[in-house]
Amino acid sequence: MMMDIYTIPRIGGIKLAKLTAHDLQKLYKDLQENGRVRPTKKGGNGLSSTTVRSLHLMLHSAFDWAVKERLIVRNPTEDCIAPKARKVEMNILQPEDISAYLKAADEYGLLPMFFLELVSGLRKGELTALLWSDLDAENKTISVSKQYVRNPNGELVLSRPKTENSVRLVSIPQEAVDLLCAEHSKHPTNPYMFPSPKTGEMYHPDSIVNLHKKILKSAGLGHLKFHELRHPNVKPKTKTFSFWQNSILRFQGANPL
Repeated sequence: MMMDIYTIPRIGGIKLAKLTAHDLQKLYKDLQENGRVRPTKKGGNGLSSTTVRSLHLMLHSAFDWAVKERLIVRNPTEDCIAPKARKVEMNILQPEDISAYLKAADEYGLLPMFFLELVSGLRKGELTALLWSDLDAENKTISVSKQYVRNPNGELVLSRPKTENSVRLVSIPQEAVDLLCAEHSKHPTNPYMFPSPKTGEMYHPDSIVNLHKKILKSAGLGHLKFHELRHPNVKPKTKTFSFWQNSILRFQGANPL
């Protein structure tokens, strides 16, 4: 999808055998200056160096295949200088703040959704796309095979996750299963796991972010991006993760259904 949005419209008209490192270098520069489909809130139009580098690596792999198939003599990315990925310090919800965060979520009637988010680390588009059929209560797993994302026209569409590795079964604790089953009993005929109380349809992914901000404010906590709720689950082999996850489960143990 990234290739379709950012790369093909810019260099798709150049014949493979004619494509040069100079063309790719111009592509990277253009993407860093004008690559965004929609400007950021601060008016930025360029893609991050991390995104452009990811595209470079995709192209490198594709051209390697083309060389092996003898479609081209040399991989043009070999002569490119790819932008260095910018390291961003990632914050997490601190273990001592988890109780306040989940209590605030409960006050908004959103405890099942955000409890699941903390123990699973789903992307916002994956969370909103969940159906009740994705829950296997007996085996305590969530099937993640779809997400809601914006297409190049800005429309919200259902698609496969970003990579095939993102299609996965996520194990969740019994506490999360119990919360989800209790939530299901409130709207047993609705196919969505978390239907919007206003429309009965799925939440807009951006609405999830706004709800997260309200929870933080109600809990008296500082700024934390919704995406950063995922971080302990993305790197679970740390001591911080064990302490963090145990804090979540202790909250539910002290606040049973």
